[in-house]
Amino acid sequence: MVSGQYTPNNWVIIKVKETGLFKVLGGWSGGYLDGDYWRLNSGITKVELDGNYWLFYGNSGSIYKCHKDSYRLSHNTSGIYRQLDEQGLVDLLDDREDWLNLLDKEGK
Repeated sequence: MVSGQYTPNNWVIIKVKETGLFKVLGGWSGGYLDGDYWRLNSGITKVELDGNYWLFYGNSGSIYKCHKDSYRLSHNTSGIYRQLDEQGLVDLLDDREDWLNLLDKEGK
């Protein structure tokens, strides 16, 4: 793994209502020695397609490498998403084939 690059097992895109920022909420499934966990990126600044992966670049310089077929909430992300949603802080975006125009289509 490249430093600052993350490849989640599952992922979704959320929009922060207050700021309008789009963020990757990624989840990783743990194994025997380590548990499940999630990460929320700093805000998407650019999107690229690399084969079967979407590359989401963040404000902090991180890159989230997300497999096209892994867009979903799962046990490792549904809890934190539910908390953010219940507080009225975020919207969950529908899966889409073309994330390349995310920032243009959504008014950023």
